Amino acid sequence: MPGRRSLRWLPFVVLLVWLVGAGPLSILGGKLTGLQENDVAAFLPDSAESTRVQELQDGFQSEESIPAVLLWESADGVDEATLVEIGDRVAAAQRIAEDAGALAGEVSPPIPSEGAEAVQAFLPLSPDLGEELLPVVEELRAAIELEGTESYVTGPAGIFADFSDAFEGIDGLLLLAAFGVVLVILLVVYRSPLLPLLVIGTAGLALTAANAVAYLLADGGVITVNGQSQGISSILVVGAATDYGLLLTARYREELRREQSKYDAMRVALRHSWEPIVASGATVVLGVLCLLFSDLGSNRGLGPISAVSVTLAVVAALTFLPAGLTLLGRAAFWPFRPMFGSETRRGRGWERVAALVGRRPRRVLAGSVAALVAAAVFAPTFDADGIPISDTIQGESNGIAGQEALARHFEAGVGSPTIILAPEESWRDVAEVAAATDGVASVAPFTAGPPLPGAEPLVVDGLVRLDATLAVTPDSVAAIETVKDLRTALDEADPAAIVGGETASNLDARESGARDLRVIVPSVLVVITLVLALLLRSLVAPLLLVATVVLSVGATVGVAALLFDDVFGFPGSDPTILLIAFVFLVALGIDYNIFLMTRAHEESQRRGARDGVLRALAVTGGVITSAGLVLAATFGALSVLPLLFLVQMAFLVGFGVLLDTFVVRSLVVPAAVALIGDTVWWPSRLAKGPAAAEPDRELERV
Repeated sequence: MPGRRSLRWLPFVVLLVWLVGAGPLSILGGKLTGLQENDVAAFLPDSAESTRVQELQDGFQSEESIPAVLLWESADGVDEATLVEIGDRVAAAQRIAEDAGALAGEVSPPIPSEGAEAVQAFLPLSPDLGEELLPVVEELRAAIELEGTESYVTGPAGIFADFSDAFEGIDGLLLLAAFGVVLVILLVVYRSPLLPLLVIGTAGLALTAANAVAYLLADGGVITVNGQSQGISSILVVGAATDYGLLLTARYREELRREQSKYDAMRVALRHSWEPIVASGATVVLGVLCLLFSDLGSNRGLGPISAVSVTLAVVAALTFLPAGLTLLGRAAFWPFRPMFGSETRRGRGWERVAALVGRRPRRVLAGSVAALVAAAVFAPTFDADGIPISDTIQGESNGIAGQEALARHFEAGVGSPTIILAPEESWRDVAEVAAATDGVASVAPFTAGPPLPGAEPLVVDGLVRLDATLAVTPDSVAAIETVKDLRTALDEADPAAIVGGETASNLDARESGARDLRVIVPSVLVVITLVLALLLRSLVAPLLLVATVVLSVGATVGVAALLFDDVFGFPGSDPTILLIAFVFLVALGIDYNIFLMTRAHEESQRRGARDGVLRALAVTGGVITSAGLVLAATFGALSVLPLLFLVQMAFLVGFGVLLDTFVVRSLVVPAAVALIGDTVWWPSRLAKGPAAAEPDRELERV
C-alpha cells in the first residue's frame, strides 16, 4: 500500500505536463493550414503523363503562372464607352497584382466576345502566393466591378481562391460543430455537467497535439497536407478520443461502485480498458497507413496525418483523462455519483436485445443479413466517375459562376488549355490529329513572341508545345473524356506526344484512384485480420468480424447510391471517396467489434462462447452505442463545410458507423457467435469451451 500511495501524485504530474504543453503545441498546430497543398497536380505520381508534361513545359516559359480570367458580362452588350472603362479596370487589376508582388507575366488587353455581350482579359498570377491568393483575388473582384455588368475573377486562380475560402472553415466552423454535437450527446448520456467537459478537453488536447506533430512532419517534407485531409483528420481525432474516453469512463464508473478508493477504481478500470483501446487504435492506425500504398499524394498524406491523430487520441485517453477522472473521483459524475457498494446499473434494453438474440439467433442473423444484402445490391450503381469542379463547391462561388459565364460567350477551355508536347519533326501531324478530335475547339503552337498567324513554334530540347483549347469546360467530366480520346488519337499519330494540363491532371487523378482501390482495399482487409487474430488469439473470429464489416460497408454504399442520386440530387462523386470511406468504415467498424469481442473473450472463459457474447452485448451495449453516436455525429460535422466531397464523406462514414453500431455489432455478430459456439475462438483453448460453463440464468429470465 505505501507504494501505491506514493504514486498518488502521478495524476497531478500528468495533468500538468498536458496543460503546460498545450500552449506551445497550439502555436505549432496553428501553422499547419499554411502548409496545405490543394493543387491536384501536386499530388499526382511522377509516372503520370500530366506530371511529365508539367516538368517538361517549364522550359517553354520563363516564369510559371496561374491564370486569372477577368470577365465582364452584359445582356445589353458592351459598347465602346464601357470597353474603355473595362480597360481602366484591367489596368487597376494589374496595379493590384504588381503591388502584391503577384504578377507573373504580361496582362492581355480586353477581348470582346463575338456578340460583344462579354469581355475577358487574362492576368497571370504567381503560383507561389499560397494563403495570399484569396485576399489578392478578393481585391481584384472589388476593383473590376463595373456598373451595368456582372464581373467575375475566374479561371484557375479564381476557383482555387474559392476553394481556399471554403477550407478556411476547417479551423472554426467545423470544429465548433463537432465539439458542439459531442457536448450535447455527452450531456444526454451522462447527465453531468463536469464529465462532458473533461472528455471534450481530452479530445481538444489530442487534436492540439496531433496538429502540432502533423505540422512538424509536413514542414520536414515527410507528409503532404491538403484541406480535406486536415479536416477529416481533425474530425477523426475528436471522434476517436471521445470514443476511447467513453469506454474508459464507463468502466471507471462501474469500478467506483466496487472499490472504495478512487485510485484503486481507476487502476482496475485502466487494467481492463487499455488493451481494447490500444488494439482499437492500432487497428485504425494500421488501416489508414495502408493509404501509403496510394499513387495519389493526397491519399498518402491522409494516411499518416490520420495515424498521428488516432495515436494521440489513444495517448490522451489513457493519460490525461484518467488523471482528470482520478483527481475528481466520484465528483466527476455529479449529480449522479456512483457510490461504493451501490448496484451497477445496466440498461434493461440491451439485456432484452441480448435475450432476443439468444432465443432466436438464426432468425436474427438471417433477417439482419438479408437486409444488409438487399442494400448492398445497389452498391455497384454508386456513381464515382468524377464531377466537375464547378459542382464541388456548394453555395455561391464567383469563380464557378464566372466559368459558366465564360462558357456562354467564349470557347469553354480558354484560360486553361490542354498542353500537348510533341517531337519537333511530327508536331504538325500531331496538331492536325488533335484539332480533329471531338471536343477540341482549336490547337495553336506556343511561340516565343505573340501568337501571330504563321509564327514559328518555340522548340525546347527537340519538343514543340501545342495549346489545345477545349470546346467544353476544362474541369468537367466531358473534358476528361475529351482528353482521354485525345491521348488515344495521339498514340496513333506519334506515341512520343504526351498530354498534360488541368484536365489531364484530373484524368490522371481519376485513373490513379481506380488503381488505389484495387491495391489498398485488400491490403486493409489483410492488416486488420492479422491484428484481430493477434488480439483475440483466434482465426475464426477475425474472419467473421471482417466479413460482417465488409457487408456493412457494401450496404452503406448501396444506400448512399440510392440517396445521392434520387433524394439528394448529387451530380456524382469523386473517384477517391469510395477508397477513403472504405478505409475509415472498415477500421472504425472493427473498433466496436473489438470492444464487444474482447469483453466476450473475457466472459467466454466462464460462460462459454454463446452466453459470453450475449453477456458482453448486455454490458457493453450502452457505451458502444453512445460511442457510435458520437463518432457518427462528429463525422456529420463535415457537412457544414460547403464542399460536396466532405458532405458525401460525412454521410458515408456517419451512416456506416450507425449501421455497424445498431445492426452489425448488436445483432449480426452476437447471433453468428451464438450459432458458431466455442469454435469461434479456434484454435485457442477457448474453442473447447470453459471447464464448467453455466448458462446465464439472468438473461434467460429477461
